[in-house]
Amino acid sequence: MKGKAISFWAKGLIVICFCCTAVLAAYAADEYNGRIKGKVTTLDGKPAAWVTVQIKNSTVATLTDEEGFFIIKNVKPGQYIISISYTGLQTQEKQVNVGEDGAVELEITFKETAKQLNEIVIEGRRSPNLQPVSVGKLPVAPMDLPQSIAVIGQTVIRNQQAQRLSDVIRNVNGVYLSTTRANTQETFSARGYRLSNDNMYKNGARVNSGVMPEVSSLEKVEVLKGSAAILYGSVAPGGIVNMVTKQPKFEFGGEVSMRAGSYDLYKPAFDVYGPVSSKIAVRLNGTYENAGSYRDQVHSERYYINPSVLFNLNKRTSLLVQADYLNHEFTPDFGIGSLDNTIISDVPRSTFQGVSWQYNKANQATATATLKHQFSDAWNLNLTGSYQSYKRDYYSTERIQAAANGDWIRPLNKIESKENYYLGQADLTGKFKTGEIDHTLLAGVDADKYFTTSYTFDNPKTYDTINILDHSKYTQRTDIPDAAKVTSVQTPVNRFGAYVQDLISISNQLKLLAGVRWSYQNSQAAQTTYLAKDSMVKGSGKSDQAFSPRFGIVYKPLSHTAVFASYSNSFSVNSGTDVFGNALSPSLIDQFELGVKNDFFKGLLSVNVTAYRIINNNLAQTAQFEADGVTPNNNTALKELAGQTTSDGIELDITGHPAKGLDIIAGYSYNNMRYTKTPDTKGSYVEGERLVNTPAHTTNASIFYSFNNRLKGFKIGASVFYAGKRFAGWNNTHQQSQNYSRLIPVEGFTSIDLSAGYSFKKISLLAKVSNLTNTYNYYVHENYSINPIPPRQFIATVSYRF
Repeated sequence: MKGKAISFWAKGLIVICFCCTAVLAAYAADEYNGRIKGKVTTLDGKPAAWVTVQIKNSTVATLTDEEGFFIIKNVKPGQYIISISYTGLQTQEKQVNVGEDGAVELEITFKETAKQLNEIVIEGRRSPNLQPVSVGKLPVAPMDLPQSIAVIGQTVIRNQQAQRLSDVIRNVNGVYLSTTRANTQETFSARGYRLSNDNMYKNGARVNSGVMPEVSSLEKVEVLKGSAAILYGSVAPGGIVNMVTKQPKFEFGGEVSMRAGSYDLYKPAFDVYGPVSSKIAVRLNGTYENAGSYRDQVHSERYYINPSVLFNLNKRTSLLVQADYLNHEFTPDFGIGSLDNTIISDVPRSTFQGVSWQYNKANQATATATLKHQFSDAWNLNLTGSYQSYKRDYYSTERIQAAANGDWIRPLNKIESKENYYLGQADLTGKFKTGEIDHTLLAGVDADKYFTTSYTFDNPKTYDTINILDHSKYTQRTDIPDAAKVTSVQTPVNRFGAYVQDLISISNQLKLLAGVRWSYQNSQAAQTTYLAKDSMVKGSGKSDQAFSPRFGIVYKPLSHTAVFASYSNSFSVNSGTDVFGNALSPSLIDQFELGVKNDFFKGLLSVNVTAYRIINNNLAQTAQFEADGVTPNNNTALKELAGQTTSDGIELDITGHPAKGLDIIAGYSYNNMRYTKTPDTKGSYVEGERLVNTPAHTTNASIFYSFNNRLKGFKIGASVFYAGKRFAGWNNTHQQSQNYSRLIPVEGFTSIDLSAGYSFKKISLLAKVSNLTNTYNYYVHENYSINPIPPRQFIATVSYRF
């Protein structure tokens, strides 16, 4: 199967390479020496980035870069009219005369200042295909990159009154909320693969996904789909998510707001920014949240603060320091439970099966410093240092797996862990030429360190017995059992990587991307300390290293259309051990991607289509049982290698602002994630079976309209989200002890949100009814954490800007 798949894609790449060779030959046969180059600036002398420069009445066009520079090559001698345009600005034209051997240099100035241009950009909503993203590390528009990229900006986050990261992510097709185990964290998947800690980033640095991030501090969320190994090292396939927090501004401003909603939700927030001096700007935002729940006895309380300072050290150097702190205390909630391991219990959505005292206390603090230095107009250096501290204290009943009659012996578990994470990285970007060929180079190194400490306790393994269908059947305990620390396990992990990548612009229409990364990971020996005995045991360490290559091609038949293809190979180091304490081998991953990116109506509508195949040759999953093969495994650090999986899919992205005040974002994805090569031995997974928690179809659509003229200030909107049918439970294995399918079918569901708002001067009010049809469905982790989706709810936010 694998050989056939690679053969198919290899043939496709050969055809693409042949076409590229033919195109290059055509360019070589019909090449001219004429060039038109120059710089576009604003009225106050600032560079105008991503402006369209086009030879009038032709398809020959290019975009200015971040410094306002542009170049059009291979121009036939003659007279031309150059058109300089940007949505919302009056088009400017200039006549030029291109000679046989000469280059024409132009200096073009917009009538607007940099501030006015920025306001026009905000109003016009620049095409996402033209907005460089920090997660890509290159100062290049996504239109010129052979990869699918999605950005959810502040407008969408505010319009939808996003409360959790899942509210933002559901606007990105192909990426979805897959499980909410115990409602303690949100686990996302992309293109069929679960996104782990290694795939979640904040301001370019990894963050622990065991805490639910605060959305009110986010300026935007960037999603780099597909392979990210060359840029970020050991990451799971499918993509990465980068949360970009709000940054300081050299102008005074801010906002205070109050959000309230169903089930006693109260959330005041503030955001203040401005200059301290001509070279220092600050920003401080924060929030407090207190919320009940549609689930009985479930409560949540959180505090968050996010300070940042920007130092403009000189004209070419800046230092940005960002930090945040989140304290979140809430009730762990494993949902409504299952019967006989195969049936989701039929109880009211509000039914809580735990105890009133159970708790989860999470603290996360991060600090990041980014130094940017511009050596010249072409070369830049970014240095980043980051630190994260994560602590968790958890004590709860869990794993609701009841007998067929509803009787359930409640397991009890206590967890205490802390993690310290350090990161240092350096990225050098530069633009240079070799003859007539332009290069955009990225070279970098990064090193990071995890130091994790976890404790085990002597708490009772079971608490009491209840009936999840009839709570009156048994008398429930209410006491909190004592629990003392028994062992302390320290696990250090060190990683290092070096990479280089070059985007080669052969012409305005044809670009090639090539790069390679070398990664090294050293999982040092875990050290277990038996606290009562004051003794220590040290395990064995493990080191892995690999090269990760990446190749891609972009062809732009028109200035607003790009066709791309790419291939990458990477490895993902698997954390944890097998059930016998042995370190796991890394997963080796091949990724192929083909796509078309289109901008219509001068960037007012973007339509992108992507097809992909991802082959993971050694997928690692949480082990189902402990070493005895019978006892259910509660430790997510114990893993098993499941064999080869293949994920094929197609994605459609639509983003548009076709009329003033109208914002549209929509998408559809199809995914076929299944086992494609597994042994026939006992305990191996069944080849061809779809993996659990991978819906074949997901759809999203959101439309908001802000009225003008007589109804100016009013806003209305609607959002529709669909998650298709998927399987919960566990995948089946050969010769399994169960005489039934371990897959639990979960039907697809659609949720509809309606919004309306009004703004008057500095005051705005926005209200939303979510899950309008009161749809009942679930997020299911295996067969023991079955969390119903929220019912119909009302939420409103009133804010004052100053």
